[in-house]
Amino acid sequence: MSITLAILTFLLLVLAFFTHIFSFPANWFIILILGAWSWITPESPLTLTTFLVFVAVAFLGECIEFALQAVGARKYGASSSGNWGAFAGAIFGAILGAPFFLGLGALLGAVGGAYLGCLGVELMNHRPFVEAKKAALGAMIGKVLGLAVKIGIGIAFLVHAFELLFRV
Repeated sequence: MSITLAILTFLLLVLAFFTHIFSFPANWFIILILGAWSWITPESPLTLTTFLVFVAVAFLGECIEFALQAVGARKYGASSSGNWGAFAGAIFGAILGAPFFLGLGALLGAVGGAYLGCLGVELMNHRPFVEAKKAALGAMIGKVLGLAVKIGIGIAFLVHAFELLFRV
C-alpha cells in the first residue's frame, strides 16, 4: 500500500471526525471512508469482522446518545412528551445553529435545542416553570454526555484506523 494513500485516507478520517462539530454522523463517515479505503486497497488489513464491529459500535453510540438524553431528562422529571420535545429541539437546534461560530453553532444548537425543546413542551403541559426548567436541564446534561460518548467512539475509531493504515 502506498504511504501517500494512507496519509490521504487518514486526513479524510480526521476531517470526517471533525464533522461531530456540525452534529453530522461523523462516526458513520469514518466507517464509510475506511470501507472505501479497504475496497481500493487489496492488501488492506481491515477484515470484515473489524468492519462489522465498527458498525456495531457506531450504532451502539447512537443508541447510547439517545438513551442518555432520555435518562437525563427522565431523572430530572421530564414527561414522555418533554423527552420527545428535547429530541426534536436538539435536531432543530443543530440545524439552526450550524451557520454560526464556524460550525460550532450546530453543537451548541443541539445542546441548547434539547434544553429549549424539553422546556417548551413541559410548559405547554402546564408544568410549573421550576419543574420544567429542571427537566430541561436533565435533557441538556444527557445530550452533552451522549455527545461525549459519540466523540469518544470517534477517537477510538481514529486510533484503530491509524493502526490499520500504518500497521503500527
